[in-house]
Amino acid sequence: MRAGDLYQLAAELALEHGARALEFARRAVVEFESSGIADRACFWQAMVVLLDDIAQNRLDPDAPITIH
Repeated sequence: MRAGDLYQLAAELALEHGARALEFARRAVVEFESSGIADRACFWQAMVVLLDDIAQNRLDPDAPITIH
């Protein structure tokens, strides 16, 4: 999945579920890590970062994302 796709998914989750999306993503990281499913834990960790940045207004979900 490309960074832009992750960003779009995070934006949609944040819009639809608000703060609950971040809680869900954090819980998913813990559950997948404890189950030894590292690739899924990494995916959800990336979502946690994006959702947190959206919640803290560090990212604008309507603006394109730039990765450096």
